[in-house]
Amino acid sequence: MLTCGRFLSSSAATTTSSFFPLRTLTRSLLRRPPSRLLSSAASAAATAVEPDTKVGTGGAAGATKPQWKAAIDFKWIRDNRDAVATNILSRNSAANLDLVLQLYDEYLALQKEVERLRAERNAVANKMKGKLDPSVRQALVEEGKNLKETLIALEEDLVQLTDKLQLEAQSIPNATHPDVPVGGEESSVVRKEVGSQRNFNFTIKDHLRLGKELDLFDFDAAAEVSGSKFYYLKNEAVLLEMALVNWAISEVSKKGFTPLITPEIVRSSVVEKCGFQPRAQNTQVYSIDNSDQCLIGTAEIPVGGIHMDSILLESSLPLKYVAYSHCFRTEAGAAGAATRGLYRVHQFSKVEMFIFCRPEDSDKWHEELITIEEIFMHHLDFISNLGAPAYRKFDIEAWMPGLERYGEISSASNCTDYQSRRLGIRYRPSPSEPPAANAKKGKGANSGPTQYVHTLNATAVAVPRLIICILENFQQEDGSVVIPEPLRPFMGGLEVLSPKPK
Repeated sequence: MLTCGRFLSSSAATTTSSFFPLRTLTRSLLRRPPSRLLSSAASAAATAVEPDTKVGTGGAAGATKPQWKAAIDFKWIRDNRDAVATNILSRNSAANLDLVLQLYDEYLALQKEVERLRAERNAVANKMKGKLDPSVRQALVEEGKNLKETLIALEEDLVQLTDKLQLEAQSIPNATHPDVPVGGEESSVVRKEVGSQRNFNFTIKDHLRLGKELDLFDFDAAAEVSGSKFYYLKNEAVLLEMALVNWAISEVSKKGFTPLITPEIVRSSVVEKCGFQPRAQNTQVYSIDNSDQCLIGTAEIPVGGIHMDSILLESSLPLKYVAYSHCFRTEAGAAGAATRGLYRVHQFSKVEMFIFCRPEDSDKWHEELITIEEIFMHHLDFISNLGAPAYRKFDIEAWMPGLERYGEISSASNCTDYQSRRLGIRYRPSPSEPPAANAKKGKGANSGPTQYVHTLNATAVAVPRLIICILENFQQEDGSVVIPEPLRPFMGGLEVLSPKPK
């Protein structure tokens, strides 16, 4: 049975024509308000945009002191002012580049003055070490006292200026891959389509009607218990979710990924460091009142933080994880037919792939993640479309007959060093040659300076949307739904979902 999908991306994706219609598209940069802004403007790569709202924590947040600091290359920003300004405009970012550069100039001038006064203070202290006439000594004491008082005031000004500069600069987005088109949704470029839409010789049903007739969901009860956009899965739908999760983890683990089940509550600072804005207007993040914690919108956040403030050995890279979690999103501003049923909900299960690697390897691993996604969709007999923290992102879209359009089911993003600069994740390069017999021992001996890793993430399975695809694309005229073969062993051999007797 053929289903259909498409890829939206800025790099070639390999697929076969045996699944439902697939097309590869280069996602336009401004298809929605800026999702995730990358503060590593020095990075040559930009990551992909997911459906999440992801932005930096710039000064607009109203804070006067940053809760954390990113390793931002201000000199690079200044030296590449025109390129950074163009990127900010293209990403529809609210970052204030002129203010950042003004603050940086003020910071350099103030830092230079502080260093000059420190040198004067040290010179005065050195003069007082020898035998001196009492009047000379007293004059030096007064001079030293005045220098100290001036320094205390200027150093406090420098701290405040540094904080303000950091807050403003955190809003500057990452660079963008040159192949990413600028414009609205209509500017996305179809790179490849695979398969063809299934021709139904009967009146098709959407997943809501199928779910009701097969007794798979209960949205009404969930609305009473939890509110709108929540749901109960029932009967075989529970088995289907578990099958998708177990199958995905099993298959990805075979490719050298370490399985994880992550925390689903994390500190707000970790959410921000990963590029999300937890307390902004129309945020997608649920924050816990009277705490510094949030519910995760994706396992990308806790997995990204697993090596926070660490220096990894080059020999340990790449570190590859496949993580299962529940995800929680406010879906602020969501409306329309595409929000009905399981398509856009507040809570769902997802299996996420995440890689920490050397910068020179990130393009290769990005392709690997995309290939894994393609293989998954091929095995399920459907395929799918580019998301941005991302320098470059690919979205996979599958044909959803009930919506009569393609719908996003997964994405793959290369975030370059954006997240690692904020999370403080570096690696120590291996020595280029064996140490000499008389080489000094010690931390970092015979190795180069530490470097920031690149991070990549990709969806293995986002459960609700895959359930939509399976129900709508594999429905039969008698109201039953055929289960894709790879999932059957994880569902006790069940091959078909059949309507319940009335």
